[in-house]
Amino acid sequence: MAASEERRTLEPEKQRLLNQHKEKHFTAGEIVRDIIIGVSDGLTVPFALAAGLSGANATSSIVLTAGIAEVAAGAISMGLGGYLAAKSEADHYVRELRREEEEIVAVPDTEAAEVAEILAQYGIEPHEYGPVVNALRKKPQAWVDFMMKFELGLEKPDPKRALQSALTIAIAYILGGLVPLIPYMFIPRARDAMVASAVLTLLALLIFGYAKGYFTDNKPITSALQTALIGAIASAAAFGMAKAVHP
Repeated sequence: MAASEERRTLEPEKQRLLNQHKEKHFTAGEIVRDIIIGVSDGLTVPFALAAGLSGANATSSIVLTAGIAEVAAGAISMGLGGYLAAKSEADHYVRELRREEEEIVAVPDTEAAEVAEILAQYGIEPHEYGPVVNALRKKPQAWVDFMMKFELGLEKPDPKRALQSALTIAIAYILGGLVPLIPYMFIPRARDAMVASAVLTLLALLIFGYAKGYFTDNKPITSALQTALIGAIASAAAFGMAKAVHP
Protein backbone atom coordinates (compact mmCIF):
# COMPACT_ATOMS: atom_id res chain seq x y z
CA MET A 1 0.00 0.00 0.00
CA ALA A 2 2.81 2.37 0.96
CA ALA A 3 4.66 1.54 -2.24
CA SER A 4 1.53 2.29 -4.25
CA GLU A 5 1.13 5.68 -2.58
CA GLU A 6 4.81 6.43 -3.15
CA ARG A 7 4.48 5.75 -6.88
CA ARG A 8 1.56 8.17 -7.09
CA THR A 9 3.57 11.05 -5.62
CA LEU A 10 5.85 13.20 -7.71
CA GLU A 11 9.59 13.18 -7.35
CA PRO A 12 10.69 15.64 -4.61
CA GLU A 13 12.48 17.90 -7.09
CA LYS A 14 9.44 18.16 -9.38
CA GLN A 15 7.15 18.76 -6.41
CA ARG A 16 9.46 21.53 -5.22
CA LEU A 17 9.34 23.22 -8.61
CA LEU A 18 5.54 23.05 -8.67
CA ASN A 19 5.36 24.53 -5.18
CA GLN A 20 7.62 27.40 -6.20
CA HIS A 21 5.72 28.14 -9.41
CA LYS A 22 2.11 29.13 -8.75
CA GLU A 23 0.29 29.86 -11.99
CA LYS A 24 -2.42 32.49 -11.92
CA HIS A 25 -5.23 31.37 -14.17
CA PHE A 26 -8.74 32.77 -14.28
CA THR A 27 -10.92 29.82 -13.25
CA ALA A 28 -14.37 31.40 -12.81
CA GLY A 29 -15.24 31.31 -16.51
CA GLU A 30 -18.67 29.70 -16.12
CA ILE A 31 -19.79 32.18 -13.46
CA VAL A 32 -18.55 35.12 -15.51
CA ARG A 33 -20.36 33.75 -18.57
CA ASP A 34 -23.61 33.57 -16.60
CA ILE A 35 -23.14 37.11 -15.28
CA ILE A 36 -22.48 38.38 -18.81
CA ILE A 37 -25.61 36.70 -20.14
CA GLY A 38 -27.77 38.03 -17.30
CA VAL A 39 -26.48 41.59 -17.16
CA SER A 40 -26.27 42.15 -20.91
CA ASP A 41 -29.86 41.00 -21.46
CA GLY A 42 -31.01 42.77 -18.30
CA LEU A 43 -29.61 46.09 -19.46
CA THR A 44 -30.74 45.80 -23.05
CA VAL A 45 -34.25 44.29 -22.99
CA PRO A 46 -35.92 46.49 -20.32
CA PHE A 47 -34.13 49.52 -21.80
CA ALA A 48 -35.56 48.76 -25.23
CA LEU A 49 -39.02 48.11 -23.72
CA ALA A 50 -38.97 51.38 -21.79
CA ALA A 51 -37.81 53.30 -24.85
CA GLY A 52 -40.54 51.71 -26.95
CA LEU A 53 -43.28 52.55 -24.46
CA SER A 54 -41.93 56.09 -24.11
CA GLY A 55 -42.11 56.42 -27.87
CA ALA A 56 -45.76 55.37 -27.67
CA ASN A 57 -46.44 58.27 -25.28
CA ALA A 58 -46.96 56.07 -22.23
CA THR A 59 -46.64 57.65 -18.78
CA SER A 60 -43.67 56.95 -16.52
CA SER A 61 -45.85 54.89 -14.16
CA ILE A 62 -46.95 52.63 -17.01
CA VAL A 63 -43.39 52.27 -18.29
CA LEU A 64 -42.20 51.46 -14.77
CA THR A 65 -44.95 48.90 -14.17
CA ALA A 66 -44.35 47.19 -17.50
CA GLY A 67 -40.60 47.31 -16.98
CA ILE A 68 -40.72 45.70 -13.54
CA ALA A 69 -43.05 43.00 -14.85
CA GLU A 70 -40.64 42.34 -17.72
CA VAL A 71 -37.65 42.17 -15.38
CA ALA A 72 -39.44 39.65 -13.15
CA ALA A 73 -40.55 37.49 -16.07
CA GLY A 74 -37.19 37.80 -17.81
CA ALA A 75 -35.27 36.81 -14.68
CA ILE A 76 -37.40 33.69 -14.25
CA SER A 77 -37.15 32.78 -17.92
CA MET A 78 -33.39 33.39 -18.15
CA GLY A 79 -32.73 31.57 -14.88
CA LEU A 80 -34.78 28.59 -15.97
CA GLY A 81 -32.94 28.54 -19.29
CA GLY A 82 -29.60 28.55 -17.49
CA TYR A 83 -30.73 25.72 -15.21
CA LEU A 84 -31.94 23.55 -18.10
CA ALA A 85 -28.76 24.20 -20.12
CA ALA A 86 -26.48 23.21 -17.22
CA LYS A 87 -28.67 20.21 -16.39
CA SER A 88 -28.50 19.04 -20.01
CA GLU A 89 -24.70 19.29 -19.97
CA ALA A 90 -24.57 17.22 -16.77
CA ASP A 91 -26.93 14.59 -18.20
CA HIS A 92 -24.86 14.40 -21.39
CA TYR A 93 -21.70 13.87 -19.35
CA VAL A 94 -23.30 11.01 -17.38
CA ARG A 95 -24.49 9.29 -20.58
CA GLU A 96 -21.07 9.49 -22.18
CA LEU A 97 -19.38 8.36 -18.96
CA ARG A 98 -21.49 5.21 -18.84
CA ARG A 99 -20.80 4.54 -22.51
CA GLU A 100 -17.05 4.81 -21.98
CA GLU A 101 -17.23 2.54 -18.93
CA GLU A 102 -19.03 -0.07 -21.01
CA GLU A 103 -16.65 0.23 -23.96
CA ILE A 104 -13.43 -0.31 -22.00
CA VAL A 105 -14.97 -3.61 -20.83
CA ALA A 106 -16.62 -4.68 -24.10
CA VAL A 107 -13.94 -3.54 -26.58
CA PRO A 108 -10.76 -2.83 -24.58
CA ASP A 109 -8.42 -3.25 -27.56
CA THR A 110 -10.34 -0.70 -29.59
CA GLU A 111 -10.33 1.77 -26.70
CA ALA A 112 -6.59 1.21 -26.21
CA ALA A 113 -6.06 1.93 -29.90
CA GLU A 114 -8.00 5.19 -29.46
CA VAL A 115 -5.70 6.17 -26.60
CA ALA A 116 -2.71 5.48 -28.84
CA GLU A 117 -4.25 7.55 -31.63
CA ILE A 118 -4.83 10.49 -29.28
CA LEU A 119 -1.26 10.43 -28.01
CA ALA A 120 0.12 10.05 -31.54
CA GLN A 121 -1.62 13.31 -32.47
CA TYR A 122 0.71 15.05 -30.04
CA GLY A 123 3.75 13.65 -31.84
CA ILE A 124 4.43 10.90 -29.30
CA GLU A 125 6.09 7.83 -30.84
CA PRO A 126 4.72 4.27 -30.40
CA HIS A 127 7.57 3.21 -28.14
CA GLU A 128 6.82 6.26 -25.96
CA TYR A 129 3.03 5.97 -25.69
CA GLY A 130 3.02 2.17 -25.38
CA PRO A 131 3.78 2.19 -21.62
CA VAL A 132 1.14 4.89 -21.10
CA VAL A 133 -1.52 2.81 -22.87
CA ASN A 134 -0.60 -0.27 -20.85
CA ALA A 135 -0.65 1.70 -17.59
CA LEU A 136 -4.12 3.07 -18.34
CA ARG A 137 -5.46 -0.41 -19.11
CA LYS A 138 -4.54 -1.41 -15.57
CA LYS A 139 -6.47 1.54 -14.09
CA PRO A 140 -10.05 1.54 -15.44
CA GLN A 141 -11.12 4.74 -13.69
CA ALA A 142 -8.11 6.67 -14.95
CA TRP A 143 -8.70 5.18 -18.39
CA VAL A 144 -12.29 6.38 -18.46
CA ASP A 145 -11.27 9.84 -17.21
CA PHE A 146 -8.63 10.04 -19.94
CA MET A 147 -11.14 9.16 -22.66
CA MET A 148 -13.70 11.65 -21.35
CA LYS A 149 -11.20 14.51 -21.37
CA PHE A 150 -9.07 13.79 -24.43
CA GLU A 151 -11.41 11.88 -26.73
CA LEU A 152 -14.69 13.65 -25.97
CA GLY A 153 -13.40 16.91 -24.54
CA LEU A 154 -15.75 16.70 -21.54
CA GLU A 155 -14.98 17.87 -18.01
CA LYS A 156 -16.88 16.52 -15.03
CA PRO A 157 -19.56 19.12 -14.21
CA ASP A 158 -20.10 20.53 -10.75
CA PRO A 159 -23.25 18.92 -9.22
CA LYS A 160 -24.33 22.38 -8.03
CA ARG A 161 -23.73 23.97 -11.42
CA ALA A 162 -27.37 23.97 -12.63
CA LEU A 163 -28.78 25.76 -9.57
CA GLN A 164 -25.79 28.10 -9.41
CA SER A 165 -26.22 29.03 -13.06
CA ALA A 166 -29.95 29.68 -12.63
CA LEU A 167 -29.46 31.95 -9.62
CA THR A 168 -26.49 33.80 -11.12
CA ILE A 169 -28.26 34.58 -14.40
CA ALA A 170 -31.53 35.56 -12.68
CA ILE A 171 -29.86 37.88 -10.15
CA ALA A 172 -27.64 39.40 -12.84
CA TYR A 173 -30.70 40.00 -15.04
CA ILE A 174 -32.54 41.74 -12.20
CA LEU A 175 -29.58 43.97 -11.35
CA GLY A 176 -29.07 44.90 -14.98
CA GLY A 177 -32.79 45.32 -15.67
CA LEU A 178 -33.39 47.79 -12.86
CA VAL A 179 -30.79 50.25 -14.17
CA PRO A 180 -32.79 51.63 -17.13
CA LEU A 181 -35.94 51.83 -14.97
CA ILE A 182 -34.46 54.00 -12.21
CA PRO A 183 -35.17 57.37 -13.95
CA TYR A 184 -38.84 56.41 -14.39
CA MET A 185 -39.12 56.12 -10.60
CA PHE A 186 -38.31 59.81 -10.13
CA ILE A 187 -39.25 61.61 -13.37
CA PRO A 188 -43.02 61.78 -14.09
CA ARG A 189 -42.72 62.65 -17.79
CA ALA A 190 -41.74 59.56 -19.75
CA ARG A 191 -39.91 61.45 -22.50
CA ASP A 192 -37.64 63.16 -19.96
CA ALA A 193 -37.16 59.89 -18.08
CA MET A 194 -36.23 58.16 -21.35
CA VAL A 195 -33.36 60.60 -21.94
CA ALA A 196 -32.04 60.04 -18.43
CA SER A 197 -32.54 56.28 -18.84
CA ALA A 198 -30.61 56.31 -22.10
CA VAL A 199 -27.66 58.15 -20.55
CA LEU A 200 -27.65 55.95 -17.44
CA THR A 201 -28.01 52.69 -19.38
CA LEU A 202 -25.36 53.54 -21.96
CA LEU A 203 -23.00 54.46 -19.13
CA ALA A 204 -23.77 51.12 -17.46
CA LEU A 205 -23.25 49.28 -20.76
CA LEU A 206 -19.86 50.96 -21.21
CA ILE A 207 -18.77 50.01 -17.69
CA PHE A 208 -20.13 46.48 -18.05
CA GLY A 209 -18.55 46.04 -21.48
CA TYR A 210 -15.20 47.23 -20.17
CA ALA A 211 -15.37 44.83 -17.22
CA LYS A 212 -16.42 41.99 -19.52
CA GLY A 213 -13.44 42.62 -21.79
CA TYR A 214 -11.08 42.86 -18.83
CA PHE A 215 -12.13 39.57 -17.25
CA THR A 216 -12.30 37.66 -20.54
CA ASP A 217 -8.87 38.88 -21.71
CA ASN A 218 -10.34 40.82 -24.63
CA LYS A 219 -9.72 44.48 -25.44
CA PRO A 220 -11.72 46.28 -22.70
CA ILE A 221 -12.30 49.50 -24.63
CA THR A 222 -13.44 47.67 -27.77
CA SER A 223 -15.69 45.45 -25.66
CA ALA A 224 -17.19 48.51 -23.95
CA LEU A 225 -17.97 50.24 -27.26
CA GLN A 226 -19.44 47.08 -28.81
CA THR A 227 -21.69 46.44 -25.80
CA ALA A 228 -22.92 50.02 -25.74
CA LEU A 229 -23.53 49.98 -29.50
CA ILE A 230 -25.68 46.83 -29.27
CA GLY A 231 -27.77 48.38 -26.50
CA ALA A 232 -28.18 51.62 -28.44
CA ILE A 233 -29.30 49.80 -31.59
CA ALA A 234 -31.84 47.70 -29.67
CA SER A 235 -33.38 50.70 -27.92
CA ALA A 236 -33.43 52.82 -31.09
CA ALA A 237 -35.18 50.01 -32.97
CA ALA A 238 -37.80 49.61 -30.24
CA PHE A 239 -38.38 53.37 -30.05
CA GLY A 240 -38.67 53.68 -33.82
CA MET A 241 -41.16 50.81 -34.10
CA ALA A 242 -43.28 52.28 -31.31
CA LYS A 243 -43.38 55.69 -33.02
CA ALA A 244 -44.26 54.06 -36.34
CA VAL A 245 -47.19 52.16 -34.78
CA HIS A 246 -48.28 54.94 -32.43
CA PRO A 247 -47.22 58.35 -33.86
